[in-house]
Order: sequence, then structure tokens, then C-alpha cells
Amino acid sequence: MIKSLEVLAMKTILQIKNVQKVYGQRSNIFTALHGINMEIQEGELVGIMGPSGAGKTTLLNIISTIDKPTTGTITVDGDNIVIMPENQLSAFRRDKLGFIFQDYNLLDTLTLKENIILPLTLAEVNYQEIERRVKEIARMLTITDLLDKFPYQVSGGQKQRAAAARAMINKPKLVLADEPTGNLDSKSATELLNCLRLLNESHHVTILLVTHDAFAASYCQRILFIKDGEIFSELVKGRVSRKDFFHKILDVLAVLGGDQNDLI
Repeated sequence: MIKSLEVLAMKTILQIKNVQKVYGQRSNIFTALHGINMEIQEGELVGIMGPSGAGKTTLLNIISTIDKPTTGTITVDGDNIVIMPENQLSAFRRDKLGFIFQDYNLLDTLTLKENIILPLTLAEVNYQEIERRVKEIARMLTITDLLDKFPYQVSGGQKQRAAAARAMINKPKLVLADEPTGNLDSKSATELLNCLRLLNESHHVTILLVTHDAFAASYCQRILFIKDGEIFSELVKGRVSRKDFFHKILDVLAVLGGDQNDLI
């Protein structure tokens, strides 16, 4: 049993090899990413940080299949998304990826429950399974009593937890969280981060978190810092407390340079 768990923990969900992204032509060329290499294993909660313009948004867009790299390969759960035909990408995003955005991206005309189950509805999952999953994920994100409310009737923190439920209800292989605490007050941000950590630890949900906030990053197991389109350094939490990890993150950010409020 122990051996099988170790094998599970070592399964690679995301593998990026020598990814370069170049914009423009001829004399008007800008290289946003310079040969990025990284891996994320199943069940990891990994953060990405770096100064404005470092290339994090470009990298996230490429992983989410919004954009394509100029060179290199990106494999998600064994699928090379760089060469995947366009007619397969929609199903890939629906089945393999979950998205949590800074501005929630909930549909105002749908209740929270209807927003959450939308991916399952589109995938034509049967009613009984939809009900089972929505009850489970709503309980874990403490929004069970809010399911019949509309987004305008709940707080920002509650909306973001509903957005997180929607991202995870389809049991994706990788959840991409882009500044998920950016619009939240400190209490709501802490509640969301605790929920994400619980889902990560109890259900092995694999999460890639892009954030400018050292507090949010301190909930991760390791942080990749990007500067000028390259991996600048990596910080692993290990056995230290979250508070100590937070201070280590601040130390790296100080070395990176720039106003911390500009780190995205």
C-alpha cells in the first residue's frame, strides 16, 4: 500500500521542456520565455512568482492552451498539448484543466450551483452523479447553504469559493489558479487558501498558483520564481512552518528586486 502511494505521488502531471516564446518579427522581436523547464507531480501545490513582465502570464497562457510556445514541449497528464489538434483542445480543457480566475468569471444569470455544475452539464454527466459531486465539493468549500443564491447575492470570498468548486468538480488533472486572492480581503483570502490546501491534501488536487502575494504563496509546497523569462530560483517548503516559509519567500523577493506590490 505504501509503495502504491509513493508511485501515485511521483506521477508527473505537468512537464515543460525547453519552452521558448518569441513575439514579433525580424528586428522587432521580444523573447518572453527563454527555455523554461519545470515539472509538477500529482498532488503538488506549486506557486509561481516574479516581477511584472517576467513571463508568468505568458507561461500560464501556454499551459492553458490559450497560446502556443515558439519552441519546446508541454505535456499534461501524458498529452503533448503543443501538437494537439484544435478540434481536441476544447475537450482537453474541459476534462483535464480547471481554472480559477481573479475576477471569478461566474455567470450572473445562473445560481452558484448552476455555475458550479456547468462543466458536468456540458460533459453530459448524469443527474445523480452531478448531485453527488456538487454536494461533496460544496461541503468541502463551505458553500452548501449558498448554492441557490446568485453571484450578486454573495460576497467576493464566497464567489471565489464557488469558482474554485466549478474548477474542481470535473476532477481535472491540473487546476490553474491565476491570482485567486487578488480581489479578496485578508479574511476571505485566508478562507479560500485553507480550502485549496484542504482539497490539495485530502484529494491530491494538483494546483499551479500564480500570485504576487507572499502570504498566498506560503500555502504552497514549493515556489518557482521567474525573472526575465527564465526560472530564477526555486524554494521548497519542506518541514518548516508556513510562517517561516513566508519569510523565506520575502527574502527571495527582496533578491529579485522591485516593489513587492508590482510582483505578479
